[in-house]
Amino acid sequence: MDLRFTDAQPTAEERRVVERATGIPDSESHDRVRTDSNLRIFRTGRRSVVNRRHLLLPALETVQSEIGWVSEGALMHICRVLSVPPAEAWGVATFYSLISVDPSPPQVWHICDDIVCRRQGALDLIDRFESGELQPPDSRWAPSPCLGQCDRTPAAYIQRAGKDDMVVVGPDTARLNGLSPDRHSPNGRPQPPPIPQFGQPHLRLLRRVGAVDPGSIDSYLAAGGYQALEAAVRMGRARVVAEVKASGLRGRGGAAFPAWIKWETVANSPEPVRYLICNADESEPGTFKDRVLMEDDPFSVVEAMTITGFAIGARRGYLYIRGEYPLATKRLSRALQEARRQGLLGEDADTGVDFDIEIRRGQGAYICGEETALMNSIEGLRGEPRNKPPFPTVSGLFGKPTVINNVETLCNVLDIVTEGGDAFAQLGTAQSTGPKLFCLSGAVKRPGVYEVEFGATLGELIDLAGGLPDGLHLRAVLLGGAAGSFVLPDLLSMPLTFEAASEAGVSLGSGVIMPFDQHTDFGDILTRIAEFFRDETCGQCVPCRVGTVRLEEALARLRRQPRPGDKDLIAEIDLAMRDASICGLGHTAAIALRSALDLGLL
Repeated sequence: MDLRFTDAQPTAEERRVVERATGIPDSESHDRVRTDSNLRIFRTGRRSVVNRRHLLLPALETVQSEIGWVSEGALMHICRVLSVPPAEAWGVATFYSLISVDPSPPQVWHICDDIVCRRQGALDLIDRFESGELQPPDSRWAPSPCLGQCDRTPAAYIQRAGKDDMVVVGPDTARLNGLSPDRHSPNGRPQPPPIPQFGQPHLRLLRRVGAVDPGSIDSYLAAGGYQALEAAVRMGRARVVAEVKASGLRGRGGAAFPAWIKWETVANSPEPVRYLICNADESEPGTFKDRVLMEDDPFSVVEAMTITGFAIGARRGYLYIRGEYPLATKRLSRALQEARRQGLLGEDADTGVDFDIEIRRGQGAYICGEETALMNSIEGLRGEPRNKPPFPTVSGLFGKPTVINNVETLCNVLDIVTEGGDAFAQLGTAQSTGPKLFCLSGAVKRPGVYEVEFGATLGELIDLAGGLPDGLHLRAVLLGGAAGSFVLPDLLSMPLTFEAASEAGVSLGSGVIMPFDQHTDFGDILTRIAEFFRDETCGQCVPCRVGTVRLEEALARLRRQPRPGDKDLIAEIDLAMRDASICGLGHTAAIALRSALDLGLL
């Protein structure tokens, strides 16, 4: 694909889908631009061409969802409608694993073979697909990185052309018919509550999960919903920011950056146009806490974003959700509709808050969890990280001041506003305030999302999840996900706080706690982690693009026939990646491997 347009034409259905995705009538698109075989794009004199590049990902995603793949004709049509050179649109389309530019069958099964699922039946399931024993009609399958379903394994995500995508989990994964895209078994009986702590009185972030109908705003209002927004409006913008500062709230996505610094910087910016982004691209292997909040308490996410937008003076928010979360996307979309219908969202909201939210659905790129890569993705560019500075709070989305926080971070704002920042700061420890969600999976009896105050120990969290199954004993714990560290049982008494983790030389990361028993093949686990980073690097910078491959090669040699210098080579690669990579993927890609080697797990 080059910068020139080809003669490929879209079908009538593809034209209809593109028009629906972009909101640009087909007739208007032909008035706006004309092209020839030797010129990239001619601007017409009839009207100025507004930059519509930011509609590129929604257009590609909608064609993929409705048609099943993006043909050359569809791509050319999208480029003409949005005034995007074909080579650039091709570069974006081929960046994402969930978008296909080759003909595809109506169903594509993505079967998770990541750290947890591979030990819970996924590899046997893949063998059955490879042998042809399991082969849904009109479909193909592919292995997938973690799907964020580690509490109910094995898991598969199914893209279905012209229908709702769906996730199947546990025993239902091997069933090929009669599946519902909602959280119900085929015979209609609801599954147990989505969290093991359901009904416990100490819950704050999770108190509505399983107790409130996620599709009903009336149910949310009856449970105290939107009292926080009402309080925020009474308090005023400056007071809300001050309460967040007093709370000591730090980001829950892994970096642990103080939220108030972002908020205050943007709120005080002289630039009148500001943006809020909710980073819901939860793709760290072993992480699924944000999925539970979005699926089972979606109105809290909408209310928290509205308060944040109000506090920082933003009129537009974007909720960027990973594509493999179809149920969360469906429920959040409904929540937005209901909030607008009730006058609680939008420019004409009865609350007096001029703020609205748009959902952007990611298309399978772990790197888009990095804040600047996510912004590039929204803007219709390849999801590659930007150099910093400038930081997003100064020049973020569309070059404007931007606050970006993840789902769990934002949902804490509700209690901060209603109870006060000082009350929130009394929970946890001085440097790690408030409640924290942890994702327990792997060798535990009751995997799931658990809520505790900061300061609970690693051992206490494992005990909350029922400990290890009978007959197994703990060998090691992966803390923080694939980008985290392995630790031994001698750290079970470590408080789960930012300061204690830092003192121990580890990170809480995204809240993953993944125990492994004495039968674990750590060589296999580490190989899957190395493959993950090799596949997920965006390739923009040489240290990460080359380093992730070299790490995998060195690990393969260590497993096959260790030779002197391999461990030193891994350390050198890690140093180069930490020093020279643009973003956190390169900085953390070797941490789990190096920690396992240092602890003698391999």
